[in-house]
Amino acid sequence: MVAGMKGMSRNPVSGTDADQNGLAAWRLAMGIAVATFVISLGLYTQFDTATATMQFVERMAWIQVFNVEYYLGIDGLSLPLILLTTFLTPLVLLAARGVIKDRPAQYLAAFLILEGLMIGVFSALDALLFYVFWEAMLIPMFIIIGVWGGERRIYATIKFFLYTFLGSVFMLVALVYLYLQADSYSILDFHSLPLSQTEQFWIFLAFLVAFAVKVPMWPVHTWLPDAHVEAPTGGSVILAAVLLKMGGYGFVRFSLPITPDASRSLDTVMIVLSLIAVVYIGFVALAQKDMKKLIAYSSIAHMGFVILGLFIVWKILDQTGTGQGAVMGVTGAMVQMISHGLISGALFFCIGVLYDRMHSRQISDYGGVINSMPKFAALIVFFALANAGLPGTSGFVGEFLVIMASFRANFWYAFLAATTLILGAAYTLWMVKRVIFGPVANDQVAQLTDVNGKEFFVLAVLAVFVLTLGLWPAPLVDVLAVSVENLVNHITQSKL
Repeated sequence: MVAGMKGMSRNPVSGTDADQNGLAAWRLAMGIAVATFVISLGLYTQFDTATATMQFVERMAWIQVFNVEYYLGIDGLSLPLILLTTFLTPLVLLAARGVIKDRPAQYLAAFLILEGLMIGVFSALDALLFYVFWEAMLIPMFIIIGVWGGERRIYATIKFFLYTFLGSVFMLVALVYLYLQADSYSILDFHSLPLSQTEQFWIFLAFLVAFAVKVPMWPVHTWLPDAHVEAPTGGSVILAAVLLKMGGYGFVRFSLPITPDASRSLDTVMIVLSLIAVVYIGFVALAQKDMKKLIAYSSIAHMGFVILGLFIVWKILDQTGTGQGAVMGVTGAMVQMISHGLISGALFFCIGVLYDRMHSRQISDYGGVINSMPKFAALIVFFALANAGLPGTSGFVGEFLVIMASFRANFWYAFLAATTLILGAAYTLWMVKRVIFGPVANDQVAQLTDVNGKEFFVLAVLAVFVLTLGLWPAPLVDVLAVSVENLVNHITQSKL
């Protein structure tokens, strides 16, 4: 397999025919991706924000002997993540035009397959169907990194595959056990199962292994920097913007509603692990010399806010006796997932723009880029400030909600979480200062050309959405509101 992947990195077709074939494949892929995005907007316009029940349900028999169904549906927790997926995929394909020269048709096909599988994860209501989508995602991402990645792509791909696959095996065991209890693979049936404390504990741990690797949480995060560094730009964008969110979505859809009592008994452990990610990984990011690694570690720190917002619920209830602050924490976690998807995706796009010109990700190889690329400099500075949580950008909204919710639980939780506003500014602005500002570092930087029309369009669209969500988060919060409130009401009801 390894030898085959190495061999695939060269395209035997060249010249005019290859260019024409690549253009035709790109046009077809863009047409499919744009059409998918337009259709997904229909879900948003027709979505009923007044109910927490599943909408747009499709249900039919699949494997009847095991009561497995093709069962799909969405609520306010899954719709934003589906829209994030369908929004980013056309941008990734657009950015690939003219950049991916080896086997472009296969590259585009891998992303379209990956998009379909990611949407399947966010809409599956049958647990076995969810697991099929969850595991199948590994295949196109394995190929994307392994074929079009960097020099150490084989090592990074195998590490990514082993971490995520082995973690998911425990989830499969838990799903089979739940099926034996419910005589159904329906996730909604799992939510109402009367499970003992012991059953909940072991099921929670099984889910934790799978979802913690995907988030990724400390200390099972080490696969992510390697995968990001070796992945092509599009792979890094989707990996950070969407794939990491599946861990958070797994906690929301499985761990919290199925094992609420175990979640409550282990909430301190989860909060501590999330705060370690926020604080410790923030310092690790400060030490990075590779731009991609820095943003990868930044992603781990920011995803720590997601876990904190989800598991602060019971601490808030113990302190206040009301669910208002708990709803704020879960809402903040969901907003943070969407915001991080936009900002991290944009930063990886920016790094890809520089890498396409200089073929280097090392911070020390740059300096004074603003003198050669003023438009690009303005955009990356904006995204860097958003990554640091600047008010008025989407990066501020989710973090602010989680910090405010944490204050209702414990001052020190909020204090440690708030350090990300300092650490995030430190490592992000440290990178920007050395890469963008100052005198021109060398002749290569002096000869850089500013962003072209395609690159500017991709980054400008992302900037508009980051700014819009920061100034007007209501459309997102309104979609989340009823589903989040329903989730909080459900998980605060003990099954014992």
